[in-house]
Amino acid sequence: MQSKLDVLTFKRLCLSTLLFWFALWQTDVAYAQTPDDFAEAKRDAVAVFATETADFYCGCPIRWQSGKGKPDLKQCGYQVRKNGPRALRIEWEHVVPAQQFGHQAACWQQGGRDFCTKNDRQFRLMEADLHNLRPTIGEVNGDRAHYRFSELPGEPTQYGSCQFQVDVSRQLAEPRRQVRGDIARIYFYMADRYQLKLSAREEQLFLKWHQEDPVDHAERALNQRIAQVMGWPNPFVSGEKIWFVGYQVNQSPAHNNRPEPVVTAVAPNVVAEQPSAAVVGNKSSQKYHLPHCPGFKQVKQQNRQAFESEQAAIAAGYRRAGNCR
Repeated sequence: MQSKLDVLTFKRLCLSTLLFWFALWQTDVAYAQTPDDFAEAKRDAVAVFATETADFYCGCPIRWQSGKGKPDLKQCGYQVRKNGPRALRIEWEHVVPAQQFGHQAACWQQGGRDFCTKNDRQFRLMEADLHNLRPTIGEVNGDRAHYRFSELPGEPTQYGSCQFQVDVSRQLAEPRRQVRGDIARIYFYMADRYQLKLSAREEQLFLKWHQEDPVDHAERALNQRIAQVMGWPNPFVSGEKIWFVGYQVNQSPAHNNRPEPVVTAVAPNVVAEQPSAAVVGNKSSQKYHLPHCPGFKQVKQQNRQAFESEQAAIAAGYRRAGNCR
């Protein structure tokens, strides 16, 4: 009897160990899909944000087609300030500007953003972090530039009904109230993950915005979609972390590359289920496969791009595979 119990215990231990290493492998696979540079991040962003119906700073409706977004300016009452061509397209805005997270790096002192992009892997990973990207009307993206956020006097009128204001003389920008909390939590995330310094003024402002505009369902859902590509969520959105005055940013050396994998404990007799994708795209061929298609499970892991729907894949510029009927 004792011998049988020992064998059973041994089998359970083996299964538990196997599940542990399987979880590690799954985590490593997720990191393998993380974009390595800004160009790759922009391609992934189209799929992640394809279900977003409005741009970030103005709330103008977006129509996604063939991997590009076009804002409906008339419907949202947007008025072109100066740059008409950029106002007609959606661009990818770094909420925390590249200058702000790059100027502390040695590469920035040697040659600015272009030099950092070519020569500093850490900068490229920061530049490609999808948690810091949002779809924005191009003109507003250009006008905001690298300006810090603030609360400005008067009512914003530079872009018609778009509640975004820029003070060029002081290099400050004020966003609409509906996204101020989102901005605050993005700043908390970037500061914590990449060991950036927030000034006392910024910390006070973002804590205020975080409280006035708490996390809602839409922000949580977007955080989950980004996490599926990046391999980790924004913990200040998911609630795993809370920023406070005097918060000490993460000093882990793993942030110089990619984070240490966090593995959730799994009961010995329970196999964790992995979320299934409704549509799988092939980054190499730019074609997508539905669950019943022959190629759905055949796409190599490094080329896989998950989509919530067929419409999202089409909006990202993918075409249905020829053998998928």
